[in-house]
This record gives sequence, C-alpha cells and structure tokens, in this order.
Amino acid sequence: MPEYQDDFERVRILESRYNVMRERLLLINQNMIDEYKRLNDELKEMNEDVKDLKKELFEIKEALNKIIYELQFFARKDNLLVLEKYINMWNPLHFVTEEDVLKIIKEKRGNKNRRRRK
Repeated sequence: MPEYQDDFERVRILESRYNVMRERLLLINQNMIDEYKRLNDELKEMNEDVKDLKKELFEIKEALNKIIYELQFFARKDNLLVLEKYINMWNPLHFVTEEDVLKIIKEKRGNKNRRRRK
C-alpha cells in the first residue's frame, strides 16, 4: 500500500502542476488576445493618421501648384527695372494739372497786358 500512496502523491503533484500550467496558459492567452486587440486598435489609428496625412499632403501639393501657376503672371525683376527707368525718365511728379496750366496761362496773359500798358 505505501507504493500506491507514493503513486497517488505523485499524481496529485502532477495534477497540481498541470492545473498551474493550465492557468498560466489561460492567462498568457488572455494577455495575448488583449495585446492583439490593443495593437489592432493602434494600427487602425495609425492608418487613419496616414490617410489624413496623405490628404493634407495632396492639398498642399495642389496649393503649391496653384501658387506656381500664378507666379508665372508676376512681373520679373528686369521688367520692373525697365519700368522704373521709364518712370524716373518721365518723372510724373513734375507733370502739371489742367488747373495749373490754366493758371500759368492767366498769369502770362496778365504779365503781357501789364507790359503793354506801361
């Protein structure tokens, strides 16, 4: 009978170890499932972020293309320098208005009339 008790004791120990291993395996499986869900959620968020970034990048490219298109209609520096030379040559600040011309004419006539009277 003592042999059987040793065998029963060994079986109980083995069953106990088996139960502990089974519990550990269940815990590991649950942790793996939780981690999988978390990683899957993070991956979905990253995919959404990538989509948003691609959309924003596309919009930036479109805006840059519009700016580049509009830039071709801007005057170039050499064209502005030519215009500046012509404006300086004409010097529009010395132009007179119609009123100024009429005033000058009246003054000249007045001066001629005064000379004739003398």
